[in-house]
Amino acid sequence: MNRREFVALAAAAPFGVRAALAAAAGAPYALVTCDDESRLAVVDLAAFRAVRWIATPPGPRAVELVGTRAVVAHWALGKLAIVDTHRTLHVIEGVGAPRYAAAHPDGVHAFVTDSAYGVVTVDVQRGRIVGRVKLPGWPRHVSLDPAGKTLWVGLGTSSTQVAVVDVADPRRPRRAALVTPPFGVHDVGVSPDGRQVWMTAGAAGETAIYHSGRKLQRTLPADAAPQHVTFGNAAAYVTSGDSGTLRVHSQASGRVLRTTRIPVGSYNVQHGPGRVITPSLSHGTLTILNERGALLATVHVANACHDACFAPV
Repeated sequence: MNRREFVALAAAAPFGVRAALAAAAGAPYALVTCDDESRLAVVDLAAFRAVRWIATPPGPRAVELVGTRAVVAHWALGKLAIVDTHRTLHVIEGVGAPRYAAAHPDGVHAFVTDSAYGVVTVDVQRGRIVGRVKLPGWPRHVSLDPAGKTLWVGLGTSSTQVAVVDVADPRRPRRAALVTPPFGVHDVGVSPDGRQVWMTAGAAGETAIYHSGRKLQRTLPADAAPQHVTFGNAAAYVTSGDSGTLRVHSQASGRVLRTTRIPVGSYNVQHGPGRVITPSLSHGTLTILNERGALLATVHVANACHDACFAPV
């Protein structure tokens, strides 16, 4: 069965058949934060159900895959947890208000935004903080270029500036520049080819696309703010949690290819092998879509789910 036949059959099939088709395609697992509980859910993206739980410190809010492990941010505690798919391996203190992480391609280092300071570099294998850089504002969403040399950091929920950080040496991050976008920025994402940086809005219905050299290319209309962005090979996926939509854009032109209804409160979004996933803070669900943006399943996980990532294999 070729890919086109698989997608067409999956879209038309009833739920049970779709699950079998997803299993045949080798769909992976996801880690999902259970915000009001001291645990993560491990969700099978083929069977569309939670299969086990990983105990963590209270209040997991964000999670990011780094090599064979994941970094979990506990904002209220000022702690980071390092987990695999079965247990918590390390708990790291010394972070004021950890928010989100970007994974270095070496599978060892993660860059974690600290809203009380800037960015910290974490060695996920040893469970230690190994570098820091001070940034202005309230550092929050973050994205790394595919070469692992340049970090883009939003400086608040609707920030007037975005920081560019040189991380050519992961243990010695250095602030390189501040970029002033045409609106208050919420999320930032570097495309897989490293040529574009997409910035979503914290209060406006717009998305800005920058060249990696920090030059504004274009702006696009978007659904209600705040929006979040992730990328496939040729597509950008932009969610609006307040509108309850996921838009699939062409990376090349910015054109909207598809709009799919998703649960309200589905803010953060990630692309992984054959899937796009978005958790709902309002409904405690994980929505699973294929790479064309077609809805495959919505799985209830907890009372509130702020973030999700693909699980280590």
